[in-house]
Amino acid sequence: MQLRPAELIINEDGSIYHLNLLPEDLATTIITVGDPDRVSQVSGHFDSVEVKKGKREFVTHTGHKNGKRISVISTGIGTDNIDIVLNELDALVNIDFKTRTLKKNHTSLKIVRIGTSGAIQNDIPVDSFLMSEYAMGFDGLLHFYEHENISHVQIEDAFIAYTSWDKNKARPYVLNYSKKLGDVFKNNRIRLGFTVTNTGFYGPQQRQLRLKPSQMELMEKLSSFSYEGLSLTNLEMETSGIYALSQLLGHEAVSMNCILANRSTGEFSTNPAKSVDELIKFCLERLA
Repeated sequence: MQLRPAELIINEDGSIYHLNLLPEDLATTIITVGDPDRVSQVSGHFDSVEVKKGKREFVTHTGHKNGKRISVISTGIGTDNIDIVLNELDALVNIDFKTRTLKKNHTSLKIVRIGTSGAIQNDIPVDSFLMSEYAMGFDGLLHFYEHENISHVQIEDAFIAYTSWDKNKARPYVLNYSKKLGDVFKNNRIRLGFTVTNTGFYGPQQRQLRLKPSQMELMEKLSSFSYEGLSLTNLEMETSGIYALSQLLGHEAVSMNCILANRSTGEFSTNPAKSVDELIKFCLERLA
């Protein structure tokens, strides 16, 4: 089947619509970051950089570290952007742009999110590192795609019952990381966690400035929920979307979180830039 121009949008130079990348610009090992400025922070640790491209909030650098070719790309904030980035990354390796047809041989990407996050358990220290073994999505992205038997329905049902989840909101979904890729990062510095992906930073995460969140009790229920020993550990805004689309598209994905805040204790990192850079260096050492 040939994909129509309105489905697969290609720029005049042959690059994919939003990311502005050509297929040859992309490595098969990819680091995603939210902040465009963090791309150069990551690539600053490369031995060499061969590609620097950007469009809107999507900035990409591709280079080499210890002989390993790696791309780092900024996604911006939220799973709406993740929907764009993951689909276009997949298109770059699994669709022939000249014929607009799917390639016969599937290429699987290794996708590592390096991001910041807030803990909701008081025993998780600020400036520590957490790898999302599981992710619970409040964003609903998974429900826009055909999917079957990839989410943990029993955990979802238990959470919905425990929190008296509003049926007018998207059903929370639970997915797990790629264990194969996760094993690359296992270390006594890394805590395994169960990450909640929210649709926003303020009301959805029960922060109150001038607007009062509709479910002020939700934070307490998040921190006290447990299912067969699994407790929710931290909040952020991209992981569930990355896990959902990676599983559907046949890619390996893992989310690495630098804990900058603890919502339970009220603490915030005194040197967030240093902590994030330490996580970047750790991940690059393991990947390369």
